Amino acid sequence: MRILHISRADNGGGASRAANRLHEGLRRADEDSRMYVLDKYTGDPLVTQFHASRGRIEWVARNARRLRLNLAQRRYVKTATAERTFFSEDRTPFYVDACRQMPEAELVNLHWVAGFLDLGAFFECLPGEMPLVWTLHDMASFTGGCCYDMDCGKFTQQCGACPQLGSKEERDLTRQVWRRKEKYYGAREAGRFHIVTPSRWLEEEVRSSPLLGRFPRSVIPYGLDTEVFQPRNRGVARDVLGIPQGARVVLFVSHEIHTQRKGFALLMEALAGMQSPGKVFLLSLGAGPAPEIQPLPYVHVPLLGDDRLLSWIYNAADVFVLPSLADNLPNTMLEAMACGTPVVAFETGGIPDAVRPGVTGLLAKTGDSAELRAAMLELLGNDTKRAEMSANCRRIAVAEYDLSVQARRYVELYTEMLGRVAGRAGKEAAVQSAAARCGGNQIPAVEFGMFRGAP
Repeated sequence: MRILHISRADNGGGASRAANRLHEGLRRADEDSRMYVLDKYTGDPLVTQFHASRGRIEWVARNARRLRLNLAQRRYVKTATAERTFFSEDRTPFYVDACRQMPEAELVNLHWVAGFLDLGAFFECLPGEMPLVWTLHDMASFTGGCCYDMDCGKFTQQCGACPQLGSKEERDLTRQVWRRKEKYYGAREAGRFHIVTPSRWLEEEVRSSPLLGRFPRSVIPYGLDTEVFQPRNRGVARDVLGIPQGARVVLFVSHEIHTQRKGFALLMEALAGMQSPGKVFLLSLGAGPAPEIQPLPYVHVPLLGDDRLLSWIYNAADVFVLPSLADNLPNTMLEAMACGTPVVAFETGGIPDAVRPGVTGLLAKTGDSAELRAAMLELLGNDTKRAEMSANCRRIAVAEYDLSVQARRYVELYTEMLGRVAGRAGKEAAVQSAAARCGGNQIPAVEFGMFRGAP
């Protein structure tokens, strides 16, 4: 079967990396998997990059549309809160242009497509019989635009008066986006549209969504290459990074280190409250300037694009700290576990799916830096418990989050959906054949409907 994954990019942020890993896992399972992206970072020949049409008329239309979209969001620049998560529209400047260049496929798997795929154009162009799977990487597909609603809950009531945008208007941009999505999704037949969430938390959010709650759902966790992310020589890793061998190393990793939702400031607060930090050493990795940390010893590594090098970073740490205020199933958490590094995290989103207290790490109340500090100190001060958790992390990562496990579950889903389409096509062909045998007389609609619904 030919599967087409549509994603904003094939590398970079967490959602793009997750989409690419699924594509790679399917290729290893001998499936015909391809990707279609706006931003291409890899050299994979099976990844097709979209190129905007260069005609003058198309250029004018695209830029006029971009201007309208920018103006729609610009009015909220002054009122938006500092805690605002990334906001994405359902519309893009490319409109139908991106749909026209889509490679052929038997089944389409959407990922994070904001800024690339115009949802209105896509659902209008997609053939009704085409099976569609949407792997959700956050909440954006069923909210009025935010990636995480930060517990406001308004996505269950058409959004509007968005607290993240600082809006007081019920019919604001988020209400408009929400209602357009209602129109797109409402026209889609439930049996040919399947939602996949990487975490149980996100599945529960989808279940409560008036937009996507009626569609069938599966929870399929992210996968990663556990041969790349594996335990390595800690002494070598620390020598390369200039970290003392006897240090107690706390690691923080984020694509953008200063993204408010990722909680780096709360980690700093937790570390600052340590009465006698002793040998505690902070190691961080991510894009953005390294903050000034005093008097704690500290090494910051810029964002790495190579997974094998990244695995050495995880291996240099005693504990991986994940102070996210909202998250799905972070790749970084699974990467740390595959390298045998226990995790201390806030109990938010899908994190508890993998961070199992006393088994693979410890959880703290979301936003409570004191509890986070206590959990870090508990693990850093108990070598025996940490070694036990390290072994558990590795064992669970291989058993539950290896690429092969994820790929197998997706293949089962794809096969089921394609089989359902083939079965329906066979029934419709039988109806047409019966009509021909009746001398071309049309079979009454009631009989046709009953036949299609038969097992």
